[in-house]
Amino acid sequence: MSRPVPNPGILDIAPYTPGKTPVPEPGRKVFKLSANETPFGPSPKAIEAFKHVADHLEDYPEGTSRVLREAIGRHYGLDPNRIICGAGSDEILNLLAHTYLSHGDEAISTTHGFLVYPIATMAVGAKNVVAAEKNLTCDVDAILKAVTPKTKLVWLANPNNPTGTYIPFDEVKRLRAGLPSHVLLVLDAAYCDYVSRNDYEMGIELVATTENTVVTHTFSKIHGLAALRVGWMFGPEHIIDAVNRIRGPFNVSTPAMYAAVAAIEDTAHQAMSKQFTETWRNWLSEEITKLGLKVTPGVANFVLIHFPQEGKTSDAADAYLTRRGLVLRALKNYGLHHQLRMTIGTEEANRLVVDALRDFMAGK
Repeated sequence: MSRPVPNPGILDIAPYTPGKTPVPEPGRKVFKLSANETPFGPSPKAIEAFKHVADHLEDYPEGTSRVLREAIGRHYGLDPNRIICGAGSDEILNLLAHTYLSHGDEAISTTHGFLVYPIATMAVGAKNVVAAEKNLTCDVDAILKAVTPKTKLVWLANPNNPTGTYIPFDEVKRLRAGLPSHVLLVLDAAYCDYVSRNDYEMGIELVATTENTVVTHTFSKIHGLAALRVGWMFGPEHIIDAVNRIRGPFNVSTPAMYAAVAAIEDTAHQAMSKQFTETWRNWLSEEITKLGLKVTPGVANFVLIHFPQEGKTSDAADAYLTRRGLVLRALKNYGLHHQLRMTIGTEEANRLVVDALRDFMAGK
């Protein structure tokens, strides 16, 4: 009996595997530290805005997310007509692949880049080319070396998930200058709000001054709206026009749009979250290092912890922490077989993880 057959290459795609969600147990408090969710939740103003539109859920959203594009434009000093919004930045990444990649094309990502990149690339029949990283950090020279006449797009998360590393803006500009003019550079700035380095920029300047660069961002991280799926992209007018032609007409819901507007306008909430994250990221890195474990220096809202390949392994640590109600992210699907990624949580959660790791390393 015949049946529908997926397009070539679809079944070669490894499905995206999210961080595991803990199962609550009676009498045990559980902390989910596997998905880089903010411990503070969204701004109270965003919650209020979300509830305010609940009486009109029968109405379709405004199709272009105009109110949100204007709010983003005010916040960053951008032309709203060069902004497109989506159901999370994931949707926008997939729209870019559908717009600029086809069978026989190539797109470049890095060894431990965000898993959505190869999925989006392979879903349209293009080839995902992996450029080696150096010390778990993007290597511009490796990317440029991987370019061929078939290269049409380069994916770059800066800062990168799941490593937490970044490259300075001068390196991003060197990458752009070294790429052929027909190659689209996609700068994924999902974690940019947590960075406090003088040599870092999310890339808006490059977008404003070139015809072949875009920046994507999300409301899922510091804004705490992961459940609502809201993301956006700033790009040249010709790219915005092309992507808009295949974008779903009502891809951002009205509650999500107004919650996002309130979130981006609450700069005090963002500043508080950023300061807390930086303080506890430094504390966690120092305390975990004292236990004899390596931590990759990062700039996002998580830390990457390295474990020995034998004995006190990441698998053993993951099981031990889970039994104590502390759920971190295993990273085998990213090719990181001896690491766990820990989202920076509440003070209570952060201290409990360090205490548990201390007991684990001591064999208790």
